[in-house]
Amino acid sequence: MSVEPDDAALRRSAPAIVAYDVDQLPAVDLDAYARIRSHAVHASTTVAPPRDAATAEVPAGSFFRITSVDGPQVGDLNLWNLHNLNERFFSGKTRQLHATHVGIGDRLWSNLPHLRPMATITADTLDWYGWDEDGGGIHDVIGTRCDPYTNQVLRGTEYHRCCHSNLTRALAAHTGRPMAEIEMHVHDVMNVFMCTGFTRDTHQYFMKASPVRPGDHIEFFAEIDLLVGLSACPGGDCGSTHSDDETPCYPLQIDVFTAPAHALDQWTPAPINSYDRTHGA
Repeated sequence: MSVEPDDAALRRSAPAIVAYDVDQLPAVDLDAYARIRSHAVHASTTVAPPRDAATAEVPAGSFFRITSVDGPQVGDLNLWNLHNLNERFFSGKTRQLHATHVGIGDRLWSNLPHLRPMATITADTLDWYGWDEDGGGIHDVIGTRCDPYTNQVLRGTEYHRCCHSNLTRALAAHTGRPMAEIEMHVHDVMNVFMCTGFTRDTHQYFMKASPVRPGDHIEFFAEIDLLVGLSACPGGDCGSTHSDDETPCYPLQIDVFTAPAHALDQWTPAPINSYDRTHGA
């Protein structure tokens, strides 16, 4: 343990400053999204089975909804540019621009050098939850996803139904490319319906039973053409364990709703970041 300096209290008293001035972000017009949504019609349904994953294509200007259908279940969400898997959801930057947990009006941003909104959250039946007495909230962009490598380190066992593996299999099946090649495109997730936070004493990442119930859903507007990957986590509601076959698990449903062209007259897809990429050279 290091020796505390005489001015430790002074150093700790420095004011906390929000790192990014998000007032400069493009405004989110929820009324405009609602008008588009009023014209949208159901186009497709895809189901992610328990302890497995599924993919769905979502055209720009469409909505996709993730629904709990049979029981309390959390999901690990990946997003890719439908035409370029190298552009994918960037949970870290989304967390910096919004918060540790996201909700209505927040956007899911893509990785560098693209850095643009991929999707905007437009509806959420769990937005009533807020923050609980443990500091927990819903829909985090903190956790990375359960994976077989960490499971191997901590338990010394092979387990193939972690969300990382589920998403890898689903993406490989969708693209027809080998899993060894496609695995690198699976990325840190948005934990849909998951209730998480940091312990107040040790500041460790915690999970608790999700408040999600059948019929609860979260809905997104696709700002670009998307390939959506969703894993129904082996942890079920994540109230006990994960990365095993013991916890009750349920499917998650993805519904896509498309709007006619006239409803999108005042909307344009998000452009790729305009930085010139010279990096001062």
